[in-house]
Amino acid sequence: MESWIRGIFLGAALIAPVLGVAADTDGTVTDPVYTPQVERKDFSLANINAQDFELTLYTGIMSVEDFGSDTVVGGRLAYHVTERFSVEGSYGETSPGRTSYEELSGSAVLLTDEDRELSYYNFLVGFDLFPGEAFLTSRWAFNSAVYVVGGVGSTDFAGDDRFTTIYGAGFRLVPTDWLVVRFDVRDQLYNIDLIGPEKTAHNIELIASFGVYF
Repeated sequence: MESWIRGIFLGAALIAPVLGVAADTDGTVTDPVYTPQVERKDFSLANINAQDFELTLYTGIMSVEDFGSDTVVGGRLAYHVTERFSVEGSYGETSPGRTSYEELSGSAVLLTDEDRELSYYNFLVGFDLFPGEAFLTSRWAFNSAVYVVGGVGSTDFAGDDRFTTIYGAGFRLVPTDWLVVRFDVRDQLYNIDLIGPEKTAHNIELIASFGVYF
């Protein structure tokens, strides 16, 4: 009987190191023989300045329904009410081309050069859907966010000011504590009856902007 009990303790002593634990002779389990140490990498994270205002200049492409696409330029002033909510106002200009009707007719001109210039201003509310960090290297992480915007404004085009609704989405990257880079896609909608029955026109913007916090 004594040899049988001695064999049990001997077997436990041989198995314990394999399981990563140590056993005393009385059968109690002590601390693990090996405690893994996880080494964390250090990285630099850009912080947004305490100031809540953001001023950006942007450029890109705007597709004006029935009038083709052209370069759009503008500016935006935003105020970050909270970490996720913001309000902003923007102004932009573009020069739409000729309609397909004008191109095919050869001589018909629907708009003067002055009326063909399009400008707009709008007021939007933004909400950050997915705030977080973008890891571009093993040592650098930048504050970032995917956000949505929506609001109203006015579009001056074809000799008339047109009430406009706007919605869109974008991605914001903060490389330093004062610099911001944004990429946006937006749809501006207004009613127009210039070349037929009144309809809702969709003007799509694809824009990139660079700005500062202050």
